[in-house]
Amino acid sequence: MSVSGVVQEMLVRYLDVWTPTALHARRATFAYASHSSAPALPEAALRVFAEFSDRFRGRRLGFVVVTPEPVGGLAGDLDVYPVAGPPVERLPVALKAAGSAKAPLLAFLDLPDGPSADLLAAVIAGKPAELMLATTPGTWPLRRGELRAAGFTLTSGVELVDGDSRLVAFASSQDRSLEAFKNAMWAVDEYAGVRYRDPGDPDGHLLDISLKPHPGPLRRELLAYLASSPETATGGRTVTELRRFTLTDTVYRSADTTAAITSLLTAGAVTRAPEGGRLSGDVVITAV
Repeated sequence: MSVSGVVQEMLVRYLDVWTPTALHARRATFAYASHSSAPALPEAALRVFAEFSDRFRGRRLGFVVVTPEPVGGLAGDLDVYPVAGPPVERLPVALKAAGSAKAPLLAFLDLPDGPSADLLAAVIAGKPAELMLATTPGTWPLRRGELRAAGFTLTSGVELVDGDSRLVAFASSQDRSLEAFKNAMWAVDEYAGVRYRDPGDPDGHLLDISLKPHPGPLRRELLAYLASSPETATGGRTVTELRRFTLTDTVYRSADTTAAITSLLTAGAVTRAPEGGRLSGDVVITAV
């Protein structure tokens, strides 16, 4: 499977979670904007929506598609808004025409040069607003800054590597959405041939896609985080704080934190207080 195929599967898996939740509202919008006019990903999204057609009664799901050339054949029980033209310039106008503000909105952006401030402002008007961005690798610090400046409080990025490379960023303001994205990301076919790289890993270690990813990069990032922690009365961080860091600042899920901490304790790289008992949220972990 190619990098593009993995990106598509990540989106499809996330749409499986997002769609039934979004349809609790009377209206919701999915927006697709790409520098490419290839129909594969919009068609894949449409197939997901078709699986939930029984939930459309009394609900409206808008499907905004902005590509350089028109994408035809997008039908179904949706309000489809196909727009041809430059995606960065046209998407804000298309979202306004679709009435996407103040209702659930998920935007998928395939933009090598990234989004504009106006585009992000149009997306963040959704309530809640969520965004997936496929863009040029090596740009995570820049993109994360842009997403946070736009008002997204939770962001995560992962690089997909297989000869070709791509950065996929996710932005939301809800913990459960970020957790769902991470679950979708790691549930992709592990035999895809594509590997992940955590932009925050100082060693840039490549990770095989697996439901139980290799903990090496997470161990290094946790140690770096502990080393950078300000001096406090305890001199460390609680397990709850480390789980939060894992969710918001690494490619890993918060549930992966316990195994990484246990490994660091076994290696003598960190200590815990109290020394015995369950590794509960209030246990304090300190770097040696």
